[in-house]
Amino acid sequence: MNQPDTGELLRRLPQVDRLLQREDVCELSARYSRALVLSECRSLFDGFRARALIGELQPEEVVEDQVVETLTTRLEQRDQPFYRRVINATGIVLHTGLGRAPIPPDVANALVETLRHPVRVEIDLESGERGGRDEGAAELLRQLTGAEDATIVNNNAGATLLLLSALAKDKEVLVSHGELVEIGGSFRIPDIMEQGGARLRAVGTTNRTRAKDYDQACTPDSGMILKVHTSNYRVVGFTEETKIEELCQIGEKHQVPVVHDIGSGCMVDLAARGKLGESYVRESITHGCDLVCFSGDKLLGGPQAGIIVGSHELIEKCRKHPLYRALRPGRMTYIALEETLRIYLRGEQQAIDRIPALNRVLTPAEQLDGRLEQLITGISQIPGVQASALSHDGFAGSGSLPARPIESRAARVTISNCSAQELARNLRTGEPSVLPTVQDDAVFLDVRTIADDEVDLITARIAEIASGA
Repeated sequence: MNQPDTGELLRRLPQVDRLLQREDVCELSARYSRALVLSECRSLFDGFRARALIGELQPEEVVEDQVVETLTTRLEQRDQPFYRRVINATGIVLHTGLGRAPIPPDVANALVETLRHPVRVEIDLESGERGGRDEGAAELLRQLTGAEDATIVNNNAGATLLLLSALAKDKEVLVSHGELVEIGGSFRIPDIMEQGGARLRAVGTTNRTRAKDYDQACTPDSGMILKVHTSNYRVVGFTEETKIEELCQIGEKHQVPVVHDIGSGCMVDLAARGKLGESYVRESITHGCDLVCFSGDKLLGGPQAGIIVGSHELIEKCRKHPLYRALRPGRMTYIALEETLRIYLRGEQQAIDRIPALNRVLTPAEQLDGRLEQLITGISQIPGVQASALSHDGFAGSGSLPARPIESRAARVTISNCSAQELARNLRTGEPSVLPTVQDDAVFLDVRTIADDEVDLITARIAEIASGA
């Protein structure tokens, strides 16, 4: 059959007014609004015309029933929330693209219940007067870390900027050459220091920075000694790093505040559990740090937040700085952070059991075998699908436990007549969305970051893809 010419194809396009009068399109108008249906219909037709002019439009696409079906699909896709659930099958526990730490169920339930009502944020219920916005979380942080005081901002980058602006403006800040890091989003320590009005004084070398380097660099113009978690990399080989307790001694000697930016904010001693590469918040305070700052949504396992703990005097300076109001979070962050911290008050094991981020990092690989077997068994029953089990390297992610793989388990999945890239795309764009990795012409599903109740959902999605549904 010959392909109709461009003019003939365009004449076959149904009239918009006629489409809008169809019963099924009227139902779409009732669901999405007539204005939205009309706008999407015009956009669809503009696309048809553009494709017709370059010979890509097929005759069956402009049949009226097919046009309505295409219109319906486009409206359904447009109605999908941008911020929606994704099943994380990458093995990266704190995946920045997936919002880092999953909120514990208890915390999510508290958010849903509390946000339905007015929430105490800045009211002293005893006096009825205005109170401190961060006092609820600050009290819990004092108990958990041993710090004199604490405050909360929107993220750890904001915490760093606030500390530099409030405490070291127009002064030198001493940082090791090996800690002048750049992390995600081109966030660079030298750049944030410049924005904070401080002057960088790099000490030591990339691979070796000794205590005497800081000691010799301190002058009356020194405003801060800053130690920074290296986040997404670590230096190995011929190296030397100044211990935080040594820095605190130097800071006390020269009367210069020592700030430890520890990144992930561990409230559990991971080193005691065989996971090296992270500082323990309470330990930094115990060693004498004036201030410690860290994230709320990494290994702490709570909401996105920047948390500062330490000296009451210095934290009060931060609260009084003009940037503080611009950086402070809203009620959802405070509620979620308070509920997360209350889990830690019940003990380290309670935190490991109930906070998903911690649990997924610390679960031994052999304990994942049951989940992997369930996934492999389900997938292998789908016609045309092959699945095999293998060991796999997972990671904490988001700069936590940098360059330290976590032994994990994964399913290697292939489908006949479907490339690995195509299978991965179909998994990502379906409902629910599944995010895998692709290696060696196969899709890998790491079960460390998959919840038990997500195994059947993944199996069902693969079955849909294999059947062409």
